[in-house]
Amino acid sequence: MSDAPTQRDLDAVHRQLGREPRGVHAVAHRCSCGDPDVVATEPRLPDGTPFPTFYYLTCPRAAGLIGTLEASRTMAEMQDRLAGDPDLAAAYTAAHEAYLADRAAVGEVDEIAGISAGGMPTRVKCLHALVGHALAAGPGVNPFGDEAAALLPDWGAAGPCTREDLA
Repeated sequence: MSDAPTQRDLDAVHRQLGREPRGVHAVAHRCSCGDPDVVATEPRLPDGTPFPTFYYLTCPRAAGLIGTLEASRTMAEMQDRLAGDPDLAAAYTAAHEAYLADRAAVGEVDEIAGISAGGMPTRVKCLHALVGHALAAGPGVNPFGDEAAALLPDWGAAGPCTREDLA
């Protein structure tokens, strides 16, 4: 994890999401523009809701690019490879376990025990979650997150973004 969020970070995430961020524990990754693009979220939100998505991608520009990948056959191809490659399946299971360990270090929530994100460990369901994990954890932890992130251009090259910038 990167660092505790400053008020400036929380303001940037608010602009990115178009709403007040909830349960931000830390800035897990920073965009090349300097703003957060992934936050680590408390496993239980302030209102008491369990929240399994520990690494939450906040940058709308990155989210849009990832959405384009999801609309292609990228996830289906990854799922096919997962089903046919035991080494890849083992690496993906290890990513799932790493995700759970990172979240457990912040807090345990019985309702989401064993649940990570993005379909791990048996499905490729959400590239947003997998890329968020890969960015936060660093290269070599989440094989599909790393792969999807490598397919994306530098979303921060145009500077900080907000939902309004993309409208």
